[in-house]
Amino acid sequence: MARKGYQAQLAELRENVLYMSEVVLDRVRLGLRALAAKDDELARKVIHGDHEINEMYLELERDCIDLFALQQPVAGDLRFIAASFKIITDLERVADLATNLGDYTLQAERDLYPDVDVQGIGDAVVEMVDDAMEAYANEDVEACFAIDARDDEVDAMCERASTTVVRDLIETEIDDDSTEAEIEALLQEVSRLLLTIRDLERVGDHAVNIAARTLYMVENDDELIY
Repeated sequence: MARKGYQAQLAELRENVLYMSEVVLDRVRLGLRALAAKDDELARKVIHGDHEINEMYLELERDCIDLFALQQPVAGDLRFIAASFKIITDLERVADLATNLGDYTLQAERDLYPDVDVQGIGDAVVEMVDDAMEAYANEDVEACFAIDARDDEVDAMCERASTTVVRDLIETEIDDDSTEAEIEALLQEVSRLLLTIRDLERVGDHAVNIAARTLYMVENDDELIY
C-alpha cells in the first residue's frame, strides 16, 4: 500500500469514528426523549437501532486491526489508531446505555418524578461526550482536562438525584395505608430511576475515557487514564 493510501486510511478512520459518535449521541437523545414522554414507539426505535451501531463498531474494529497488522504503525500513528480503537469501544458502550433508556421507558408504569432532573443529567452527559469527540477531532488537550473536571459536576448531580429518589420519594409516597402491591410498584419505579441515573453517570464516565485517550493520543500523556 502506498504511503498516500495509508494516510488516507488514517483520515478515513478519524471521520468514521466521528460519524459513529454522531449516531450514538442521536440514540442517547432519542432515549432521553422516549423516557421523558413515555413514548414506547420511540423507545423501541432506540432499542432496535442498537444493531446498526454494533455493526458499525465491528467494521471500525476491523479497520483498526488491519492498520495494526498491515502497516505496523509507530509513534503518533500508533497512538492515534490505539486511541481510536478504545474510543469506539466507549461509544459502543454508550449506545448500550441508550438502549437501556429505551428498556426503562417500556418498563415504566408512571411518569418520571418532576423533582428528579433526569433530563438535566442527560443533557450534561451528552454534551460531555460531544465535547470529548470534538477534542478528539481537533486534538485539543485543554478540552480533555476540562471534560475530566466536569465529571465531578455530573457526579454531584447524580448523587443529588439518587438522594431524592431514595429519601424523598419513599418518605412521601409510603404511609400506613399503602398496600403491599403499591409499595412493590413504588420500589420498582425507584429501582428503575436509580438505574437510569447510574447509566447516565456512566455515559459521563465514557466521555472522560474518550478525553483520556485523546490526551494520550496527542501528548503521549496517560494522566487521565485510570
